[in-house]
Amino acid sequence: MKLLIKNIKNLVQVEENPRIKVAGTDMKTLPCIEDAWLAIEEDKIIDFGKMEDFPGIVDWSGLQVIDATGKLVFPSWCDSHSHIVFAASREQEFVDRINGLTYQEIAKRGGGILNSVKKLREVSEEELIESALKRLNEVMMQGTGAIEIKSGYGLSVEAELKMLRVIKKLKTLSPLTIKATFLGAHAVPTEYKDRKQDYISLIINEMLPQIAEEKLADYCDVFCENGYFTAEETIQILTAAKGFGLTPKVHAEQLSNSGGVKAGVKVGAISVDHLEYLNDEDIAALKSSETMPTILPGAQFFLQEPFPPARKMIDSGLPLAIASDYNPGSSPSGNMNFMVSLACIQYKMTPEEAINAATINSAYSMGLSKTHGSIAIGKQANIFITKEISSYSFLPYSFSNNSIETVIINGQIINA
Repeated sequence: MKLLIKNIKNLVQVEENPRIKVAGTDMKTLPCIEDAWLAIEEDKIIDFGKMEDFPGIVDWSGLQVIDATGKLVFPSWCDSHSHIVFAASREQEFVDRINGLTYQEIAKRGGGILNSVKKLREVSEEELIESALKRLNEVMMQGTGAIEIKSGYGLSVEAELKMLRVIKKLKTLSPLTIKATFLGAHAVPTEYKDRKQDYISLIINEMLPQIAEEKLADYCDVFCENGYFTAEETIQILTAAKGFGLTPKVHAEQLSNSGGVKAGVKVGAISVDHLEYLNDEDIAALKSSETMPTILPGAQFFLQEPFPPARKMIDSGLPLAIASDYNPGSSPSGNMNFMVSLACIQYKMTPEEAINAATINSAYSMGLSKTHGSIAIGKQANIFITKEISSYSFLPYSFSNNSIETVIINGQIINA
């Protein structure tokens, strides 16, 4: 397919010399071209520029043209942290929190992660695939073009492998670019309640070898948190995972400061995610690393935890990524437009910083910034076209409205 988008009011996040991430004061800059055109062939971006410089002769047969007068074109969002494969919603826990119970109290009553584990173990791969595909299609129409999906609602050899096989199948069924993360260390299952080290041994000695043999995951994650896994256990698990070819990630400093950031830096994690309880020592550790700090505004908003120090991280010179944490318990939304709005409204990030965080930097958190996250020649043609809006700042400003008109994935126009 050959596609030309012309008369673009503003072509957003343009790169002639592509970067793998953006940090510090550079995050305040969002390269754009006004009154632009963009050319796509097959599944790649092949050229772009200003309308006044548009080639006089276009020798493409079968060229499809979209007139984007008054509209903006963005690279698709990259959502580097999701739990989009799950068996059932958990709205009762939402009501429980309204009535005063904390996340930890709900977990102690058998809710939280273990609630999702119980439900997931009871359903088939086919049911999981069907429900996850609906969610993937939903977030795609909201502008997401690449997404990471975690296991972690299985917590047994059989159920974790089932989840990862579902994610592997989704890669073939969905046009989205999907990365798979093994999160067997999401919680300690009920049957190992007083035998945590035995469960860690199960992860290392049984789960990881089978995952590696079937090539079911790109990353390995651990929930480093009081009552879940310690920093030392996180390092133990992720060091073993690296031996099986999986790149580390960490759920870090979500409900308390538990050493997850420092553990992640020590093992060379590609990202550390959440960061509501990040401190100055963690910022110093991140500054000496290649690890991407990633904030999850949906989870913070839903659980009403403290704001992560996003402004402080950027002002200290760090890069920052945004992801949705789409999951049934603490962030039941994968709408990245809303995540970008929350980052601006609650964390005082500028629209430029938030868009950089949700595109090029979140692509980095998935190892995809060479192919996704910006408008550049040779990159994947995953983009969206807005409705007629005034500027890119309108998108986070208009937080409850759908400003997206057309979604293009792999060079193909997607119909809702």
